Amino acid sequence: MTEESKFNEELEKAREDVPWYVVHTYSGHERKVKANLEKRIASTGMEDSIFRILVPTEEKIEKKKGKDEVVKKRIFPGYILLQMDMNDKSWYVVKNTPGVIGFVSGGTKPLPVEKEEVDAILSSMGEKAKKVSVDFEVGDQVTVKDGPFEDFDGVIKEIHPEQGKAKILVSMFGRETPVELEFDQFKKY
Repeated sequence: MTEESKFNEELEKAREDVPWYVVHTYSGHERKVKANLEKRIASTGMEDSIFRILVPTEEKIEKKKGKDEVVKKRIFPGYILLQMDMNDKSWYVVKNTPGVIGFVSGGTKPLPVEKEEVDAILSSMGEKAKKVSVDFEVGDQVTVKDGPFEDFDGVIKEIHPEQGKAKILVSMFGRETPVELEFDQFKKY
């Protein structure tokens, strides 16, 4: 690992605890506001206080002229997320950026978004996979402890930590049947 990548990894880890805020923008102008904010942050030297700007989107499949087409749709039209250290100067830079209406707040003070909510948004966008540690591996014997296959025994065929699921081969009527279960639905022997 190079010195620079090690530094970047440490920097990213340190920023995990920096709160996120929701900024209200003109609907349909989220990407333009993001670009304006990026320019403004660079010109005012606020890179050490405002770290990430995110326009929450999700991919959807739409039919256009009889063909399936993947398009990005905004999850929260009229809003963007900012990861930043809130202080008077950073607040002023964001608030006075063209297209910004204001922060979502409880009165006069902007309210940070709960970490769980941000993690859910980021993972739904594929930005950051949830870190899941698994104490089992392919080939382990397991017992299903929840759901329609409760008390059935099986063998792990595939593990998908980013989704929190595993494919289990369950023995039913003398045949192995693949079943996809969440990690909390089965336990190791």
